Amino acid sequence: MGHRAFRVAYDGSRYHGFQRQPDVPTVEGELFCALQALGVFDGDHRPTGYAAAGRTDRGVSAVAQTVSFDCPAWLSPRALNSELPSAIRAWASAEASPAFHATHDATHREYTYHLHAPNVALHRVRETLSALDGTHDFHNLTPDTDRTRRTLETKLETAGPYLRITLRASGFARQLVRRVVGLLTAVAHGDRDDVDRVLSAERLSGPDGVGAAPPEPLVLTHVEYPMLDFERDVQAAASATELFETKRIERETRSRVAGTIHRMIDEPPNYQ
Repeated sequence: MGHRAFRVAYDGSRYHGFQRQPDVPTVEGELFCALQALGVFDGDHRPTGYAAAGRTDRGVSAVAQTVSFDCPAWLSPRALNSELPSAIRAWASAEASPAFHATHDATHREYTYHLHAPNVALHRVRETLSALDGTHDFHNLTPDTDRTRRTLETKLETAGPYLRITLRASGFARQLVRRVVGLLTAVAHGDRDDVDRVLSAERLSGPDGVGAAPPEPLVLTHVEYPMLDFERDVQAAASATELFETKRIERETRSRVAGTIHRMIDEPPNYQ
């Protein structure tokens, strides 16, 4: 048995978050079931040496969630995928020392949020992100009450009617990314202009608080481990690429159906 880290991608829309919970489907629960089916561990508690890079919320997806645990040499991403449901795919792995910990040894994490925001005041979004960039106490952008001081790197890209908002930090307080997006949305639509107040020592709650944006457009896109050399499993990665391309087409098709219904109700055709 050696210690190994795995990169795992998943569609979080059908899961109640990453962390295992009783009676509801979670990504971690599926991983543990797969490892038990493969005989890697007996299902008691968790695999030896197990740790994960982070705990994504219900509905959040990932490209590079990272888990590590003790396992036999034959356990490749492809082997792990043989027992995983189609919404979860391992696609790379790396040998790690027995002391490696997927949570504590991550130097940076990166999340990307896809915000549908046509016709917003883009300059306001940029100004707000610029104000959030750097080291601040984000206690008004998380339900956490400690470890709320973080150093944030921000990036904004436009893609048609979407804004692609990328946040990078060594670690994230709970809901920080989604509440940052909630703040950006409110500022962009002119509903608030008090970013300095949000970053101040004042406690904001009730109608003055910042709500969290929906989780589904959020993706954990990268977790950095300078000490690891991940090897892409060609077949597993190809399988994952094919799977998520199929999902993309399915959802784009459903979007077109919804668009047709919307247009025909908004402007009913004249069949006379």
